[in-house]
Amino acid sequence: MPPFLAFEDKDPGVTSRVPLVLVHGHPFDRTMWHPQLAEFSAGRRVIAPDLRGYGASPVTPGSVPLSRHAQDIAGLLDQLGVDGFVLAGLSMGGQIVMECAARFGDRIRGLVLADTFPAAETPEGRRSRNAMADRLLAEGMRGYADEVLEKMVAPYADPEVKAHVHAMMTAASPEGAAAALRGRAERPDYRELLTRVAVPALVVVGADDTYTPVADAEAMHAALPDSTLHVIAGAAHLPNLERPEEFNQALGAFLARVDGRP
Repeated sequence: MPPFLAFEDKDPGVTSRVPLVLVHGHPFDRTMWHPQLAEFSAGRRVIAPDLRGYGASPVTPGSVPLSRHAQDIAGLLDQLGVDGFVLAGLSMGGQIVMECAARFGDRIRGLVLADTFPAAETPEGRRSRNAMADRLLAEGMRGYADEVLEKMVAPYADPEVKAHVHAMMTAASPEGAAAALRGRAERPDYRELLTRVAVPALVVVGADDTYTPVADAEAMHAALPDSTLHVIAGAAHLPNLERPEEFNQALGAFLARVDGRP
């Protein structure tokens, strides 16, 4: 049976380097990770799926909880024969990574949490996400994309980066994005989980991120038993695209450390 998710798999063959799995945020797709796929696929297997409801993956209407996304990722990695790996996620992708750690943490060799936060949704946040889901179904993605573009990336971001981010958002399925929003509104609290993570972690955040401010990253860094915090200047919510060289430098150093562990 073919995998449920669409994905990119940069498989160099036999290598001692730990595979890297990249989980995109909302409302994006796997092209969000182009700078990292290009940088790290020389001698390392790098896998980037389109989450359920996004990119070229099938849409499930209604509500798709983070647990469903985590099950999809586990199923894809099972089918690809990938057992141990570094799991990296940004924003909603970071919350999916935390859900994966709760469900199959024994397979994870390292965690990368970028521009994300571990707390459960507030009552106001639940109302807001469900209202946005209703709006996307009624109006489509373009108005939302226009409104949030300069929060996803900084107003001073490179025009080509802005264009890529806007194109990902407007190409997203309203039904898929709405289902993810409804599911994410019901997410659990991962803060206690972070204190029990037994593998190295990298926490990354854009210095000008207003969705998940530096204070959120600092709190995750403090909770994780073995973590490195990297704040990237000149970036907002998508530092991997806004400042790819700096992001890749931090990720590369982390991967080298994980590669060297027994």
